[in-house]
Amino acid sequence: MSVYTSRKFSEVVEGNSYPGRGIIVGMTEDARYGVSAYFIMGRSSNSRNRVFVERDDALYTEAFDPSKLEDPSLIIYSPVKNIEGKLIVTNGNQTDTIYDGFVQNMTMQEALLSREFEPDAPNFTPRISAVAEAFTSGDFKYTMSILKSADEEGTACNRYYYEYEAVAGLGHFIHTYESDGNPLPTFQGEPRRIQIPDTIEEFADEIWNSLDEDNKISLYISYFNLVDESYEYKIINKNQ
Repeated sequence: MSVYTSRKFSEVVEGNSYPGRGIIVGMTEDARYGVSAYFIMGRSSNSRNRVFVERDDALYTEAFDPSKLEDPSLIIYSPVKNIEGKLIVTNGNQTDTIYDGFVQNMTMQEALLSREFEPDAPNFTPRISAVAEAFTSGDFKYTMSILKSADEEGTACNRYYYEYEAVAGLGHFIHTYESDGNPLPTFQGEPRRIQIPDTIEEFADEIWNSLDEDNKISLYISYFNLVDESYEYKIINKNQ
């Protein structure tokens, strides 16, 4: 198989019951849309007690049943925010770190120097992030990152960044865990190359239906029209 081969999302996650949280960014085959998606999964009752809600032009996680909410520190946050033509997508409150960094004219890399993997030993869940930028010329580019533990004790943080010029029909998918396990094994290697369908309905269905039925929680997906700068998004919540 060529190193440039891209596969359907369903093929990439086939047989993997727990990729964890995942971010996808890319461009549709017809080159009309810049695409971003984020999904969450969970094994504990606290993680599964969540929904995505859109509010004030941003995405938030909220407790589906507030009376059952336990520790909110790593599960309640804003995963998606917009700022000056940039769409920030992350798996935690580092969304705010990147946003605030942009306000101060920092780069994504500079802003994330203050952050590391999540303090949830022994998993040390990596922080994954992406910033997608669309320009009036119709150009589209994106950067993805992962901050993960250097060892089993969490003594140091390794930082990886991937910068992409968009290619029609191609997307990149990064997620927190290689598979289910105890402790959970951290994502390894580069973001996976996947195929991006032309319509939001097709891609949303493919992602949602490919995720493990027991562990999937919520999905957000957006298609930004690079021609007329219109924007559409879709939210799917298992709890609703």
